[in-house]
Amino acid sequence: MNNIKHYFSSIDDGNIAYHVNDIKENVDKNRKKLSKKYSYKLENLISMNQVHGNTVKVVTEKSPRIIDSCDGIITNDENLTLMVMVADCIPILLKDKENGVIAALHAGRNSTFLKISEVAIDIMKKDFACEPENIEAILGPSIQKCCYEVNDKIIKIVEKNFGKEFIHNKNIDLQGINKSLLLKNGIKNIEISNICTKCSNKPYFSYRKDKKTGRFAGIITIIK
Repeated sequence: MNNIKHYFSSIDDGNIAYHVNDIKENVDKNRKKLSKKYSYKLENLISMNQVHGNTVKVVTEKSPRIIDSCDGIITNDENLTLMVMVADCIPILLKDKENGVIAALHAGRNSTFLKISEVAIDIMKKDFACEPENIEAILGPSIQKCCYEVNDKIIKIVEKNFGKEFIHNKNIDLQGINKSLLLKNGIKNIEISNICTKCSNKPYFSYRKDKKTGRFAGIITIIK
């Protein structure tokens, strides 16, 4: 059984994303503080240039520390820590303690519609021989159905592809859609945060609340 730890940073930890017009030195400093707080090696942190797609890549010690054009990363390397950055989108962390495999996924609206969790699970099964019953899924703080209002076009996409049960007036339930995808793929151990990044007044960045906001992180690592 592998020891796998996961964490979610908050506003108190500062912005950890380079793409939001923050000063690079500030982001470097915040990332360094975060690595000390959660006791992982900063030089072994892998994050992504997220693009709201469903590309999921397997990473190793030899991989670049920032992976371009993807929204999911998977590894079984004990030396690596994986990071996903969000501010309303769902940070999904997957872990298989039996096989020592971890994943970090950026599940915004588009990535959810493109079934990124399903893509990741397929890779975990094919490349690492993971059994669905051994995979745990953690969905971190994100915008919830109470606040995620969308236009009629998006409502129709959800109704056609996922069902009316994920529509609440003009709002949609991304957590519910992702949970249904996970369940369909045999994942039964699912933990979903009930914290809404927009309205809960909890210390998390929200793009819907402030478009000039930073990003917080979902972090997962295998402990030797």
